Amino acid sequence: MAVDRIAEPWGTRTPYEPGTRWPDRVDTYLADGVTPEAVDRWVQSAAVLHSNGDGLDIAVKDGRIVGVRGRAVDRVNHGRLDPKDLFGWQANASDDRLRAPLIRVGGELRPCDWDTAMGRIVARSRELLDTFGPSSIGFYTSGQLFLEAYYTQAAIAHGAIGTNHVDSNTRLCTATAAEALKESFGCDGQPGSYADVDHADVIALFGHNVAETQTVLWARMLDRLAGDAPPAIVCVDPRLTPVARRATVHLAPLPGTNVALMNGLLHEIIAHGWIDRDYIDAHTVGFEELRGRVEEFPPGRVAEICGVSADDIRDAARLLGTAERLLSTVLQGFYQSHQATAAAVQVNNIHLVRGMLGRPGCGVLQMNGQPTAENTRECGADGDLAGFRNWSNDAHIQELAKLWNLAPLQIPHYAPPTHAMQMFRFAEEGTLRMLWVTATNPAVSLPELPRIRDILSQERLFLVVQDIFMTETAALADVVLPAAAWGEKTGTFTNADRTVHLSEKAVEPPGSARSDLEIFLNYARRMEFRDSDGQPFPPWTDPESAFEAWKKCSAGGPCDYTGLSYEKLRGGSGIQWPCNAEHPDGTERLYGDAKFWAAPDYCEAYGKDLITGAPLQPDEYRSMNPFGKAIIKAAEYVPPHERPSPDYPFVLITGRTVYHFHTRTKTARAPQLELAAPDVWVEVSQRDADRLGIGEGDAVEVSTPRGAVRCAARICGIRDGVLFVPFHYGYWDLERDGVGDRGHRRAGNELTLTDWDPVSKQPIYKTAAARLAKRRHRRAATNGAAAAPTTAASAPVNGAVPATVGGAAAGVAEVLPTGAGR
Repeated sequence: MAVDRIAEPWGTRTPYEPGTRWPDRVDTYLADGVTPEAVDRWVQSAAVLHSNGDGLDIAVKDGRIVGVRGRAVDRVNHGRLDPKDLFGWQANASDDRLRAPLIRVGGELRPCDWDTAMGRIVARSRELLDTFGPSSIGFYTSGQLFLEAYYTQAAIAHGAIGTNHVDSNTRLCTATAAEALKESFGCDGQPGSYADVDHADVIALFGHNVAETQTVLWARMLDRLAGDAPPAIVCVDPRLTPVARRATVHLAPLPGTNVALMNGLLHEIIAHGWIDRDYIDAHTVGFEELRGRVEEFPPGRVAEICGVSADDIRDAARLLGTAERLLSTVLQGFYQSHQATAAAVQVNNIHLVRGMLGRPGCGVLQMNGQPTAENTRECGADGDLAGFRNWSNDAHIQELAKLWNLAPLQIPHYAPPTHAMQMFRFAEEGTLRMLWVTATNPAVSLPELPRIRDILSQERLFLVVQDIFMTETAALADVVLPAAAWGEKTGTFTNADRTVHLSEKAVEPPGSARSDLEIFLNYARRMEFRDSDGQPFPPWTDPESAFEAWKKCSAGGPCDYTGLSYEKLRGGSGIQWPCNAEHPDGTERLYGDAKFWAAPDYCEAYGKDLITGAPLQPDEYRSMNPFGKAIIKAAEYVPPHERPSPDYPFVLITGRTVYHFHTRTKTARAPQLELAAPDVWVEVSQRDADRLGIGEGDAVEVSTPRGAVRCAARICGIRDGVLFVPFHYGYWDLERDGVGDRGHRRAGNELTLTDWDPVSKQPIYKTAAARLAKRRHRRAATNGAAAAPTTAASAPVNGAVPATVGGAAAGVAEVLPTGAGR
């Protein structure tokens, strides 16, 4: 059967009961006129436009990609695919792909050959190293490369060059996930598994609009809801998302008050005795401090702070406290705030005080937003060191130095690896003189964009951009390197529940584009990097040898890959790490034995103060947690740094929509996805719209102290006092809005502020103070409605708005099990 997967992003239901296997449903989309029989070959891969890690096969005909199908054998998706993956592959064949390197000559970017481009990068690198030293060079990468490229980049940056300035755009997305796991368990690594959806009787989603960010995971939850004995849903989100519409209890707190809300929930859980005291005493430290803190947050006080009903707080706490099998997920609604880590840690605390870890249906997923965010953290490409090593543990540094055959002092460990926001500040101040940006678009994705554009445009900053299209950031570069895209290279990547997939090369990249791994290794050879014996460093030469080198790096650690190989990953399902001699088939859940990677000599980090971000010293940590137990950390509530005022009475939040990924580099080039959400919008509640005289589709201006965005209004179910703008959209075309103001932008990050969580250093995208005004004498949106999708959180309250559909072009074949589908 064919289903319009723009109109129905989650596809057809296949109901199932708790404790049973999620039924298969194989989704297939092929280019017009291509039949399955006409496909020359199917090449194994997995999804790269979200963090779910859906296993898929790439259809190849006449040397080009012509479609995709889900892999029924895969543990993650059982054959289902996300709309972005069903249609996004079309971007690979876009006519505007970068096909040759570019260098800036006389103010313009001009094509050149690889020798010329790399020669310019190498000359500038050597000049800076000789003049200013390693700290003059920084690397800012993405959550979308392969493990092999991350490990190579980290080895070059930390080892060969010796710079501490290495981070990823996962800093904007899920840095808090890693930090929250370190704070509670001493180390990164998701305790739970997607299979916990199959067993849970309560699923709680904290700031996680799973319906739009990981649609296949929501389809799994929907299928449980459609079956017998469905789970209760607790949703914490200020918007009326598809999750909120199906929730048993929906809490819509004022943005910036998550810690107060979590303290209130924990107050009720502890006060009613819904805790496992034996587990707490045997396996945790810190409970008494938590008990004392949350006593200050009874439901009445929390209701006043958060703007939610005290009865709803009690009802949600009862579900969390009496669940027999509780699964919790967390994402950007908690992560992109001023108390991000503090709030996420309180979710971990619920599971620790209830002893709900490591069993089917009992787990925490501090989610990722990108397909390979987990790999940036494992490999040391995002503010960590390779193999979850602790930068302030000398034994870990010596271990890494021995592995790389380098002197320990060559690896910077005088301070934590520099986070992205600090790197851009160093560039602004002039101490960072070269920035290599890979597969990300900070000229649209970073906060306070006018400042970021000024930084990237500085003459003294040598900017290298490695990408597949001429993005807004690439347009500012001194050198642009054309990269091979997904499907044009081989490598592995790991999803949010630790599942490792192999992605095989299906087709050749266009022109002279090269894989990220090839580019990094070529740079290393031209720079003549050497180890202590004078041998080329890094020593590996191709994807498989890089993977084998990574296995040695991970051996014996939390993220142990030693039981994996390319051959083992071929043909079947993805496999969860740790995978080693003890666990040859992978490990579905962590901490079932209540043994944590938290011992002082072993832990990845010693933790930080949740309010100030001040790091604990090794002796402080050893005194607090000598036996490596899980850590229960309390946190006081602190109001947001920028709060509503008479001039700016709203709280602005930014985020994603189901049909686009990041800055639309790929999804805007897929017709079905672009037509579903072609332009920026702002979401406003009916009551706020009525008060301001704004109707559906009216032209409005959203402004903060930093800038303004002009767009159409969507009147929807968002809570009063809050505005939402998607961050995907870049610049307006000249004259596009009919008023000829060249400086006009449509990027949501024109409005966000330069500030971050003190612990994870994740930027704050959820608590800007804003105002909304109708633009007089300007035309309304097309058909009198905003371009916002009607299928998702932006669903209008006015049913007269045309429904979002994809038509025949979005028809996807779904093969369901016999008797399924309702």
